[in-house]
This record gives sequence, C-alpha cells and structure tokens, in this order.
Amino acid sequence: MAKLQITETVLRDAHQSLLATRMPIEDMLPILPKMNKVGFYSCEMWGGATFDSCIRFLNEDPWERLRIIRKEMPDTKLQMLFRGQNMLGYRPYADDVLEYFVQKSVSNGIDIIRIFDALNDIRNLQTAIKAAKKEGAHAQVAISYTTGEVFTNEYYCNYAKQIEEAGADSICIKDMAALLTPYNTEKLVRDLKATVKIPIQLHTHYTSGLASMCIMKAVEAGCDVVDTAMSPLALGTSHAPTESVVAAFQGTEYDTGLDLKLLTEIREYFMGLRAKYIEKGLLDPKMLATDANALIYQVPGGMLSNLLSQLKQAGKEDQLNEVLQEVPRVRKDSGYPPLVTPTSQIVGTQAVFNVIHGERYKVATKEFKAMVKGEYGKTPVEISPEFQKKILGDVEPITCRFADTIAPELETLRAECSEWIEQEEDVLTYAMFPNVAPKFFEKRRNEKYGIDGAHSDAENKVHPV
Repeated sequence: MAKLQITETVLRDAHQSLLATRMPIEDMLPILPKMNKVGFYSCEMWGGATFDSCIRFLNEDPWERLRIIRKEMPDTKLQMLFRGQNMLGYRPYADDVLEYFVQKSVSNGIDIIRIFDALNDIRNLQTAIKAAKKEGAHAQVAISYTTGEVFTNEYYCNYAKQIEEAGADSICIKDMAALLTPYNTEKLVRDLKATVKIPIQLHTHYTSGLASMCIMKAVEAGCDVVDTAMSPLALGTSHAPTESVVAAFQGTEYDTGLDLKLLTEIREYFMGLRAKYIEKGLLDPKMLATDANALIYQVPGGMLSNLLSQLKQAGKEDQLNEVLQEVPRVRKDSGYPPLVTPTSQIVGTQAVFNVIHGERYKVATKEFKAMVKGEYGKTPVEISPEFQKKILGDVEPITCRFADTIAPELETLRAECSEWIEQEEDVLTYAMFPNVAPKFFEKRRNEKYGIDGAHSDAENKVHPV
C-alpha cells in the first residue's frame, strides 16, 4: 500500500461550503508559499462557484486569481471542479466553448480537472475528458454519489468502467450530500478497486458527522487520495480536518508523510481568517453543526432547507412531511436522478408543486419538463413513455447527447462581448455569466481609467451562491 495522499480544499470547496465562496485572493496570498511546501497531492482552488463569486461579489478576475496562485504555488498541482458540459455555468455549452475553456484553464495553471455530471451520463463528460487529455492535464471523473434502490455498488462499478474506458486518469467518489456511511464506503471502495485499474479518490462532506470515519474505512480499503480542509474551515458542511487525518495515519502503512508542525503554522493563519469571517457575519456557526437529516430523509441538507423555504413562501410549511414522501415518488417517475445540483432542485420543486396544488403534475416546472425531455442527459433508469407523454404532450424526447443539438457558439459569444475583451479569457467569463460579466468588465475598465465605478453597499451584501 502506497502512502495516503491529500487534496487540500481550503482555497475552494471549504469556503464554498461554509461562507458562500467569499474568500478573496488577498486573504489567500500570505499563506500560499507555506502551503506550497506541505507536499499535498493537489490543492483544489478553482472552479465550482469560485468563478461566479469572483465576478459577482468580490470584484476579482477569476483568471487572475488562478495565475497568482500558480505563481505562488509552483510545486503543487492545482485542481479545479468542472460541471461536465455545463462547465462552470448553469446550462450546457457547445463543444467548441468547452474545448477552449479547458485549453485556457490549463494554460493559466490548472493541472487536474475534476469533471462530473449530475445524472452520471458519460456522454456529458466525454468532450471534457478528451479536451483535458489533449492539453496534458489530469482528467479525473467524479461519480455523483447518491442512494436509492437502483444505486447499488454494481451501478457504480458499471459507471466506473465507462469512465475508465472514456480515458479518465482517475475516479473520485463525490459525496457532496454526505450520504456515505463508513462501512458502505469501505465496500464501495473495495468493489471499485476490483473493477478498475485507475486510482480512486474520496470527496465527502462532514454534514452528517461521518466524514472522518468514512475516510478511515476508505483508506483501509485501498483509496489512494482523500479530500480534506484545514481545520479552521473544516467540519459542518465542509470536510474532515486535514491535520486530524494526517495525525490519524501517522506511523501506519498509510502515513501521508506530511509535516504536522508546518500544518499547525498554516492552521494559525486560517484561525485568524476564521475569526474575521465570523465577526463579519460571513461564517455562521450554525454551518458547523452536525445534521443527520440527510441520512434520515435521504435528502441532501441544502435541498431540505430549500423545500422548507418554498413551503413557507406558499404558507404550507405544515406539509413538509407530505413533500418528503413525494420526493422519492417524483424521483422514481423521472428516472431516479441523483439528488445533486441541479437535479435536486428540479425534483424538490416539482414535489412541492405536486403537494401544494393537491394534484400530481397538474403543474410541471419548465426545468422538470426539460429533464424529462432529456436536455440534462440520460437518467439512470429509463423514463416510461407514458410518463413522458403526460409531462411533454406532443414534444418529442431527446435521446442523443444534448450538446450535439447545440451549434458552435464561441464566435457568436466573442462578437457579443467584443467591446469588453481585454484578455482572451474574457469571452469565457462572459459565456459562463452573460448577465453578470458586463458589469464586472465595466467596473474593471472604470478602475483602470480612474473613473469612480464603486458599487453601493447594497450590492456587496452577502448572497448565497
């Protein structure tokens, strides 16, 4: 057994999970040289919601953030999260935009691209895998982990085989809703290791309080790399603490070889940031509490709070139990989509509509129709033609990869934002967030030429990403 390797998430997913992705580059800069010395397998620091947050709230160019971290951490592999054909945006993009995004990400400093699809549809990942390999990056594909009668270890092993055959360099079990339990983790890792030859990594959150135990059982079962977060921004909806995981395996065959004294120095720095974020109201201590509701209802924590919020708005919060019972029925009808972004919101909202209207599917949301039509990809189980007809009427479902229906769009996007472009990457920023990017570009231009483009306080208030 080789030593266990660690992916540090404090520069991306840890603060995305705890403080809505609000850590600015100036808070990262002082500690980057020290983090570079640790010897992490990789540092996950880009992608996910960082892009959106940088231009929407922090007045920061995400590409410049990447270049700065690359310069300050020359000896550490930099990693990003990539939503398959949706990239970092919220719709599927044409292949030419995706290929250009991957090219620019790698040329600006990304080494590892973790690619996932909400429906675990391999067709939505193939272009991204090929693009990453072409640019010389490590293509890691993440399995969106969920529970339910069809999500057996056999299902995950079959998907893992498809991932390996598609050319991925490694596989990540992505348990964003903290649904894994320790012994299920051990069995899943063993089964995956027996199925594929490429390395296996574990990404799980601390929400249900089980992450450290899951990591221990995964490592004993042969898991190669685990995701952790520096302790001041660990626990709660974030990850297991890096220092604790390093200490747990010291002196064993899995010893990470990382220096706890150096990690303690880094911890001190992040403790200072943590105090600042609590004082500013960015870090709500409630986010650090354990919440086992996900294990009881099989509904991710974020989805549960979303359902409650929708019911409150409709004045029907007393119907939460009916909605929780309706969620698995809607999920079954619509082909058992994993409950991850965006499918968790789609299924949850439809369940709320079914309950408050007193008749199932009397009103179908636009997004639910799109999912049943096949715009998000192929669901894990075929949706019955009768149900498709009920939701879609005479509209024909899509059976091909949805991106095949999107014409090349890079040049169109370039023309749309030509007045703002100051660097080649700007077209990609615009492509991801066409409504937000122009405001960001305008502010950048105003500051460059000394025009006062300051935002009002109202625009800088905290909003969840």
